[in-house]
Amino acid sequence: MTPTDPTAADGETPPHPAEVPAPTPEPGPETAGEPAPAPNRAPEPARETLLNRLRTRTRRWLHILKYLIATWIALGITLAGGDELSTSYGFNTEDGLLAGFAQGLAVVLSQSRPVPAWGISLAAMVATATAARPALADAPQPGPDWPWATPQVLAHAFVFFVLALRLPIRRAVAALAVSGLATFVVEGVIGGVGYSATGLVAVAVFSVAVLVGTALRARSEARTQLVEQETITAEERARRTLLEERSRIARELHDVVAHHMSVISIQAQVAPHLVENPSEELKENLAGIRQNALEALTELRRVLGVLRSENPDEPAPDSPQPTLDRLDALIENTRAAGLDVVTDIAGEPCPYPPGVELSAYRIVQEALSNVLRHAPGSKVRVEVSHFSEGVHLGVINSRPDRPVPPSPGTGHGLLGMRERATMLGGHVTATPTLHGGFMVTAFLPKDACVARPPLPPTDPAAADGGIPPQKPPAPATEGHVPTPDEGAQTP
Repeated sequence: MTPTDPTAADGETPPHPAEVPAPTPEPGPETAGEPAPAPNRAPEPARETLLNRLRTRTRRWLHILKYLIATWIALGITLAGGDELSTSYGFNTEDGLLAGFAQGLAVVLSQSRPVPAWGISLAAMVATATAARPALADAPQPGPDWPWATPQVLAHAFVFFVLALRLPIRRAVAALAVSGLATFVVEGVIGGVGYSATGLVAVAVFSVAVLVGTALRARSEARTQLVEQETITAEERARRTLLEERSRIARELHDVVAHHMSVISIQAQVAPHLVENPSEELKENLAGIRQNALEALTELRRVLGVLRSENPDEPAPDSPQPTLDRLDALIENTRAAGLDVVTDIAGEPCPYPPGVELSAYRIVQEALSNVLRHAPGSKVRVEVSHFSEGVHLGVINSRPDRPVPPSPGTGHGLLGMRERATMLGGHVTATPTLHGGFMVTAFLPKDACVARPPLPPTDPAAADGGIPPQKPPAPATEGHVPTPDEGAQTP
């Protein structure tokens, strides 16, 4: 019999294996609240590498563009400053271009070294104003702009803007105060005649540049802090969900262990009455067993009793923990909710430890809940295969027949499944199917030293909604400890 695709959708003929491209599941567990990835989606490491390359190239081009813009601005300031200084201050062409070049150099240097650029710009202004002071007496009224020429104001404002973006606000304000003080000294203390004062206007323009740069820097810092806080919040939420799931597992196991310890105590108390003329040694041993069981039960209740609920004083529930015997009632409830569910039971049930029974029930329950939330109207097959080494579970659903509504869940259902399986030495896999459905499989050993069964072959003669049953073969050689698989998200 030729194996076929175990996930064929309703009414579709499964394609031949040679014609079916191999799916590429996501590496690593994901949340159950997100939509299943497409089968042709690229592996996550390749996607991350591609995104990193795109980000690197984008940053490189933005860096180059930033320097190109600064160079064009510096070129304009150099030419305009050289022309104005030569005309207004009586400098020759070489001196005017040199003074303008100093301001242009400060503009370009501000992209990498804003503090030295600010120092160069301020020093160039002081030197230019001092050199031009003797020529101010012969200048026609109303006189040239002094001590700050217009290109110098623009260049220094640009440097202040970059400085405020790069440095803390206190350093930007300190640089602004030094520039204002230098302007006051040159214009108010040294002074000159026959000029139009530009000190007050220049300081006002510099203040606006510092204010805008500081506001943009504060906005960027706030956005970065918000992203970091959201990341921390998401991590804390995932951590809290994990702790809540572990606490729930601990509560359930506590009930199971407490029940068995109580049974041991009662059996040790009744055993002497079942033997005719029991010896004193037998009575003492059974009494010791009963006393140890009672002490262990007391310690267990003292340590783990607080895990029953958030309120330790709240009475514990009286209902027993569910087992595989209650799967039929669970499936009937799921059918009543509107899902078409079929079951496939293989093998003879054998006694399992209480933890295995409880975890198997919870895994099937969570998988069916995910189908109800994320695949409404789909056909579901629930498989339970019993082996001497453990139990194999499978929940496979077809493509939903209507759009999937947003899920109000926490998105950590698969996390709880894996926690339960890993605790018992088993494993859980969750992968999307080629036809838009989803498959969750699990193997829970009776102990932690049995082998994990290989992936089961499929049967093309399957019916019931086009979802072939998953018949796992007998588990492999003993002695291999199963490890939890990395799977995709639940549906």
